[in-house]
Order: sequence, then C-alpha cells, then structure tokens
Amino acid sequence: MKIINLIENTKGSKECFFEHGLSFYIETHNHKLLMDTGATNGFLANAEALGVDLKKVDTVILSHGHYDHAGGILEFVKQNPNAGIFMKRHADGEYYHKNDTMEKYIGIDPQIKNLSQIEWVDGNRKLDEELFLFSGITGRKLWPSGNLELKIKKKDGFYQDEFSHEQYLVIEEDKKRVLLSGCAHNGILNILEEYRNIYNSFPEAVISGFHMQKKSGYAQEDLEMVRKIAMELKKMPTKFYTGHCTGEIPYQILKECLGSQIEYVHSGDEIQLL
Repeated sequence: MKIINLIENTKGSKECFFEHGLSFYIETHNHKLLMDTGATNGFLANAEALGVDLKKVDTVILSHGHYDHAGGILEFVKQNPNAGIFMKRHADGEYYHKNDTMEKYIGIDPQIKNLSQIEWVDGNRKLDEELFLFSGITGRKLWPSGNLELKIKKKDGFYQDEFSHEQYLVIEEDKKRVLLSGCAHNGILNILEEYRNIYNSFPEAVISGFHMQKKSGYAQEDLEMVRKIAMELKKMPTKFYTGHCTGEIPYQILKECLGSQIEYVHSGDEIQLL
C-alpha cells in the first residue's frame, strides 16, 4: 500500500505547497484513490511534483463537509471526470465556525453536490473487499472542545454540529487494516470504539487529524484532555499518523506519551507503513 500526503498545513522535506487543508493519495492492489482534496487546487500541483497521476484515480472519499477537505474537488473533476466521489449524506449542509467575534462559512462549495460523480452514503457501506466506510458515531468520550465553535445553520438559527456528515475509511490489504479519518471531529477514541464494534480488533494504523488545535489558546483542561487521550491511545497496538488539525502543542504532548507510536505527516510526505 502506498500512501502519500498531497497537502497538509505544514512544510515537509519536499518542495510542496502547504495550506490549512488535507488530502491523501493511496494506492492499493485494486485502487488508486483520494481521501479529501485540500482547501484549494494546491494538491493538484503537489501531485504533479510528486509524480502522482490523478487521472488514474478511480475513487474519491470525502471525510466530511468542510471546505478544507473538499476545496479541490471541482478542479479535480476537470482533470478526472470518471472517479466516483463518495460523500456522507448531509456533507452539503451549511456549516460554520461561529463564536462571539466571528461567523465564517466553512462548508463545501454548493456546486459540488450537483456533480454527476457524487454517490451519497447513508450509514455504513462496503465498497468492495478492500474499502469500507462507516459512520454514525454518537459517543462523546474526551470529545475535542474545539468542536464547540462549529455550528450548522438551519432555518431558525445556529445549532451545535453533531458531525453526522463525518465518515471513516477502512482499507484492508494483505490481512492488515488502515483506518483513515479527516479531522476525527467525533473524537478519535469514539471512532476507534466503533471500529472495535465492527471488527472486534484494533487497526494496524490510523491516519487522521485529531482536531485538538485551538487558535484561541489552550486552557489547562484542554491540555489535560490531550494527555488523557494519549494515555488511551498508548494502550492500543496501533501506529498513529497525524497532522492538519491536531496542533503543534497537542502533538508535542502526544509525542511525549506515545513516542515512536505516533508520527506527524507533513505536506508531500509518504507514509511508510510497518
């Protein structure tokens, strides 16, 4: 399995564009696929620089309905009009980052939902012997506090986003499973709990942002939550690869606890699965 980060928030060792966004290119025995497409078309230039031919991609998975994961879709389909795009139902909702001083739309471009390649996913869905999508996370154990400013706009006002539009990809190859998420808004521990309900085991690897970053700064309880999450992850026989929305300070805490069990993935990096 080949996994290359096409774009992420931080500069890597290769000369790749970076932005507040996320996109992975993955090759399996039977597929060439994308997990998310970044915030802009920057991932397209990076793919070319990294020798990735996006015209050969057959499947696109959108992890959830935020612009920094879906921003490149419209430009991608101009290059590749044939790849199926799997989006969770309601990923086209009106999602906002809202607090006392700001109100910013962070949903996807409304044009995306009209693409003929879109396949809407309701609940869990097995695509084939390699690819499986699951969702429906309701647990709130150590739920990221940064989610509290993320809202959905409805006719009568703003409501807390419950992230029903988030889905997770499991890739199974050579009797090993890799779990991919975009931001793990529902909480990485809750997502892994649902994974265990499905597979009765842990994945060999998890690739995901952990949504621990807070631009407004970290209270002591935020940092303590990160430590608690790290201690739970440490119990698992799983290698973790993270970036994007995890945040520098939370990653330092995770790294102190998990050591070589966790790695940060920068823009342009290739993940070498053990």
